[in-house]
Amino acid sequence: MPQIRLSDTDRAVLEILEEGRNIPSNVADRLDFSRQYVQRRLQRLEEHGHVQNIGGGVYELQDDPRED
Repeated sequence: MPQIRLSDTDRAVLEILEEGRNIPSNVADRLDFSRQYVQRRLQRLEEHGHVQNIGGGVYELQDDPRED
């Protein structure tokens, strides 16, 4: 899969997940975005293997693309 081009939102989401596991609604509240928008960003990051849904809608950081 081609490398992901990170948006500012993606970077902010990754920064929050760097602190630990979280759910889309908490991330959305912190960033002042809708839960649906954050969920789409998380799904995109998951498709590229950077985050993982570990169950119950809880996401964790897997492979931080900001380090590349």
